Amino acid sequence: MASRRIVSTDKNLLDKDDRNITPSVSEKSNITPAVPAAVIFKLLGFTLAMIAGPIGTYFLTLNTVFRGNSTWAGATAAFMANIVLIAYVIVAMKEDESEKLATEEKANKGK
Repeated sequence: MASRRIVSTDKNLLDKDDRNITPSVSEKSNITPAVPAAVIFKLLGFTLAMIAGPIGTYFLTLNTVFRGNSTWAGATAAFMANIVLIAYVIVAMKEDESEKLATEEKANKGK
């Protein structure tokens, strides 16, 4: 028995996408980055603080404040990590509020 091949006349997913992806000559291309530089610098700053803050706190308090008690120095370093994390969340929330206010202000100016 021979099998029959079914030939479909419908367009597949690649054939349906007939858009022209090359911009026209008069159209400027958008080369702005997806994430603003200020956001990247803020993230790098908090990353550095998350690394250096707790480690620095541990070694700073190990012999000076707690006189060799590594348990208390480790607890202080963990507390410092939580402080950096809370600061990052607060900064992110304020940034989100400022973006919302800016869009509302822009919408009010448009009216």
